[in-house]
Amino acid sequence: MAKRDYYEVLGVERGASIDDIKKSYRKLAMKFHPDRNPGDKEAETRFKEAAEAYEVLSDEKKRARYDQHGHAGVDGMGHAGQGFQSMEDIFAQFGDIFGGGNIFDQFFGAGGGRGERNQGASLKLGLEIPFREAVKGCTRTIELKRNETCTTCHGTGAKAGTKPKTCTLCHGHGAVRQGQGFFVVQTTCPQCGGSGQMIGDPCRDCRGQGVVPQKVTIKVRIPAGIEDGSRLRVSGEGEPGRDGGPRGDLYVYVQVAADPFFERHEDDVVCKAPVTYAQAALGAEIDIPTLDGSATLRIPAGTQPGEVLRMRGLGIGEGRQRGDQLVVVQVTVPRKPTDRQRELLQELGRIEDDQGEQRSFFDRIRKMFT
Repeated sequence: MAKRDYYEVLGVERGASIDDIKKSYRKLAMKFHPDRNPGDKEAETRFKEAAEAYEVLSDEKKRARYDQHGHAGVDGMGHAGQGFQSMEDIFAQFGDIFGGGNIFDQFFGAGGGRGERNQGASLKLGLEIPFREAVKGCTRTIELKRNETCTTCHGTGAKAGTKPKTCTLCHGHGAVRQGQGFFVVQTTCPQCGGSGQMIGDPCRDCRGQGVVPQKVTIKVRIPAGIEDGSRLRVSGEGEPGRDGGPRGDLYVYVQVAADPFFERHEDDVVCKAPVTYAQAALGAEIDIPTLDGSATLRIPAGTQPGEVLRMRGLGIGEGRQRGDQLVVVQVTVPRKPTDRQRELLQELGRIEDDQGEQRSFFDRIRKMFT
């Protein structure tokens, strides 16, 4: 079967730049990668075909010969025109396309730098803070127990004066591959547990683990306006990595305690303010708590029970982005009025009767049912 034109295989023009060629090859390699198309012989063929085309067109000399003489011009030049001996051979050839390193390792889980593979475990911690501190932001000092590098063996896990030895099964890679032909499965080395090393004489203090549990104190900055259930990431405050790998992170899950006066509605705060009947009817100015301290709220005359009054810019946030404080008016009725209050209320009732307000109400109710 005649080979397809390499430019056609990669879907690029003959004058395409090397960047365009790389971009096209990467897209095809990901699309037809055997891991994504298990058992698909056509996808495997397309994958190999794209790899062969890229090998030629990404090399200036091979590309020039191919442009001049076609497939005959590159026959015998390495793998070009001859196919590849194995899938791993293809992956190893084109590591630069996927960020360096052996592509076989990257697709089958052994890629990444040693530091990344040996990164320490991340930790989780719950923290409850008062509502008003969550609004303003604060700093919390927390104490936790985590593993720290053993000072006796300096993290090697080996007794002083000795050193760990390279694992004889995985040869220091921390993983072993099993399989035949194209299908290969990579698993953690059962002999060294993925460390790549064997400890013959373990450290007595850490018992070969390289770490020991310790109590540590950490300061955590809580940003202003944090919401209940938020997660904060404190970089590098997790456990130390193996063999000099980077530390993990600390994740703090914040719970905001309920406030007896305020409730949060996005960036607005809501509260309830009790006012007397006279204040609601005649209007008044009252002092009311806010997140910034006490402030004066004007109650317009004729304010109804349950009406919401807005105090702009006294909510959560900063500057123009700050929310408002919403005040729900609650008209209070005295449970045990004084004699003078009773006298005045009775007089008010007579005035309302004279004005027919009560009769007018009952007349409206009666009409609804007749």
